[in-house]
Amino acid sequence: MKVAIVGCGGLGNVHADSYANIPGVTVVGVCDIVEEMAQRTADRVGAKAYVSFSDMLEQSGCDIVSITLPSYMHKEFAVQAAEAGKHVISEKPIALNLEDARAMIDACKNNGVRLFVGHVVRFFPEYVQIKQQIDGGSIGKLGVSHAKRVGGHPGEVRNWYFDESKSGGVVLDLMIHDIDFMRWAGGEVRSVFGLHKNNGLLEYATATLVFESGAVANLEAQWGYPGPFVTAAEFAGTGGVVRCDSSRSKSLQVRKSAAATGGGQFVEVPQSPGYESPYELELRHFIQCIRDNSEPVVTAEDAYKALEIALAAVESARTGKAILIGQDTREVSPR
Repeated sequence: MKVAIVGCGGLGNVHADSYANIPGVTVVGVCDIVEEMAQRTADRVGAKAYVSFSDMLEQSGCDIVSITLPSYMHKEFAVQAAEAGKHVISEKPIALNLEDARAMIDACKNNGVRLFVGHVVRFFPEYVQIKQQIDGGSIGKLGVSHAKRVGGHPGEVRNWYFDESKSGGVVLDLMIHDIDFMRWAGGEVRSVFGLHKNNGLLEYATATLVFESGAVANLEAQWGYPGPFVTAAEFAGTGGVVRCDSSRSKSLQVRKSAAATGGGQFVEVPQSPGYESPYELELRHFIQCIRDNSEPVVTAEDAYKALEIALAAVESARTGKAILIGQDTREVSPR
């Protein structure tokens, strides 16, 4: 399986290193408009460097294109790759608006290729364990959950993050990780209520999700946090609580109820306490799905739904009203 990568920033190099560890996969081309960055990545994995994406599609012989570009560029390059007959693996978010997301999905479908979107939290071992605990009934019926994801402002490394039209801001770029995971763990979301504050170097948002089941999730995301990148999640049900916190040495904690028991060159990339890289696990999974035509853990439609919920959170913060999901984003008053 031959892979080409477009975008040689932090995640482009994460993809390159991950592919180098996957048997039967060869990186045959890397592309970036900054020739020096493309050449540096190419040298690391023994691939050819390109500054023209069209040239890479035509000359590299790739079967798959990994898109690790700024979010606002995902649609353009995904559609071009699909029309060239290449499978597409895109970093999240799938796009910055639903029209572009649907265009990406349709282009891949119409050209007989697969589209995968890197909602990598589904591959972090501690989050996988949480999902297993919930599905296994360890905490009973899910009631209330909380998640936070805070870190330094990526705009201090890559200036385009300050432009919401290019990055989507803290909700579409950062909180969307937890939005996707919450939907994976808790089911379909009925409504969203969001708050947002941005003063440049500090951007902070919260969102409350109400699920069709009646469960509620409270999410928090911040850029400009004066400390290390931190993630945490907690799910409380009728039978107990399951939680993880990256700031603690023990990544996963399960507490049963009494009745039941008796800085650098690139933007910061979240890490897992597990031995294996979640990014490598994710890319291995996507490659295997292409090989055996199986359904991925996270589908392109899942990525579309995560974007829909994230956009609803942004709209709610703008209007001060809750937004219903899947009903033309009709506005409703908060309960």
